[in-house]
Amino acid sequence: MTVNLVRSGSLYTGVPYAYASVASRGSLIFTAGACPLDDRGEVVGAGDVRAQASLAVANLATALAESGATLADVLKTTVFVASAERSDLVAAWDVVSAAFGEHDAPSTLLGVAVLGYPGQLVEIEAVAVAAGQPRITGPDHRANEQPSQ
Repeated sequence: MTVNLVRSGSLYTGVPYAYASVASRGSLIFTAGACPLDDRGEVVGAGDVRAQASLAVANLATALAESGATLADVLKTTVFVASAERSDLVAAWDVVSAAFGEHDAPSTLLGVAVLGYPGQLVEIEAVAVAAGQPRITGPDHRANEQPSQ
């Protein structure tokens, strides 16, 4: 699936992201917020925005892969950082931006008061276009259920 990143000559051109993205007809993927949780459900990197952002990106990439997409199929992200310090927002953004590389999809970076898990500093949501077939795993297969008659 092709994602076309839209740049504008009418808006400030020095931003490190595209202003919009357009995907051809296909299924959209809306992720839950990717959190810096390990396989035991514990927040990793207490007090370390960069470490948490890195694991959140890795967990986002896993969720996308299991949905039939990659980071290159992302149309938009929202990055939440539990901090009022601009330096913390920039630290998280540097990690996210590096992970996405040349695919600088539109993104919103927000400083928030608190996130859902104790010690959590970073969370990343994404909207992507499905490039392939989702890989359904785990005990919950509701996506494959037929509606009740």
